[in-house]
Amino acid sequence: METLNQKLNAYFETWMGPRDKRVQGMLLLDSYLPTFALTVIYLLIVWMGPKYMKHRQPYSCRGLMVLYNLGITCLSFYMWYELATTAWYGGYNFYCQDTYSAPEVDEKIISVLWWYYFSKLLEFIDTFFFILRKNNHQITFLHVYHHASMLNIWWFVMNWIPCGHSYFGASLNSFVHVVMYSYYGLAAIPALRPYLWWKRYITQLQLIQFCLTVMQTALAVVWPCGFPIRWLYFQISYMFSFIVLFSNFYFQTYKKRIHSQKTEHQNGSSASVNRHANGTASMEHTAPRKLRVD
Repeated sequence: METLNQKLNAYFETWMGPRDKRVQGMLLLDSYLPTFALTVIYLLIVWMGPKYMKHRQPYSCRGLMVLYNLGITCLSFYMWYELATTAWYGGYNFYCQDTYSAPEVDEKIISVLWWYYFSKLLEFIDTFFFILRKNNHQITFLHVYHHASMLNIWWFVMNWIPCGHSYFGASLNSFVHVVMYSYYGLAAIPALRPYLWWKRYITQLQLIQFCLTVMQTALAVVWPCGFPIRWLYFQISYMFSFIVLFSNFYFQTYKKRIHSQKTEHQNGSSASVNRHANGTASMEHTAPRKLRVD
């Protein structure tokens, strides 16, 4: 009797063609069920966690956060360096690179991209810290969509296109994560927070990353090399969803606050005086909430 895993694999191959045999035996890749189950568990924790913590005191998690962010920073640097140098010195074509063209280079890229896939599972811990610290405002649709979708998409990437043109977006994202997770690791240390000035630029860097990935993916559509065209179209559409969501996040977080501050300044100080007289601090002058989206 066919197992559920065999039925799933047969179904996927009917739609997407045969799986890449070079990833057989790699942890979590032979079956989609573990990845799917881990995602369901993650979503259940996102749903139930805030309810569990509602009447409990928040946890500090400061030491764990420093260690976790430092670990993800180091892993991201490793992935970025290995992908960039391997593709460069291995002669990968920037415009388009098929998945079967440079055997030794492909094998190295596959091994690094497995770590990239696995890092998407580790990054679920971001959300768990939010729940334990009762920072529920940071558990946005964008945050959950990004974390849940990336792990699942990269299971399919690793099984069908685990090298070649797939390397570019992962290498860019790894570099962005070096900047981002190093920031959050330092921000977990209160004495260093006054010196951390580049938080708003992280979102700008992420938007640049998405735009560059779209452009580089489009090159393989214009100058094809055998890399599956349907994957290229999917990559472009997926990146556009991030551009829309991250642009909205950036506008809501920074641009509206700047506009509010300008309006307050133009209207004079009477409103601020009234708030002070009533014992209420001006919201425009308090520190913005830290919304971590990635």
